[in-house]
Amino acid sequence: MNIEITIPGETPACECGNALTHGQTRCRKCLARDRWARKERARNRRNRRSETRRPPRGPAQAGAVWA
Repeated sequence: MNIEITIPGETPACECGNALTHGQTRCRKCLARDRWARKERARNRRNRRSETRRPPRGPAQAGAVWA
C-alpha cells in the first residue's frame, strides 16, 4: 500500500495521477483495473487446476464393491 502525505489545499491524487474526491483512496479506473486483474487471476487459477487434475476413476478402480 502506498501512503502519501498531501499538503493542505492540494487535491489528493491517485497512483495514476487522477484527482480524487473526499474519502477516496483510488480512482474508479484503478479500482476497475484491480477488480479485472483479480478476476483474471482467479480465471487462470481455475483453468490451470482443471489441466493438472487426474481424470476421474471408474467405480471398479476406486475400490468400491458393487454386488
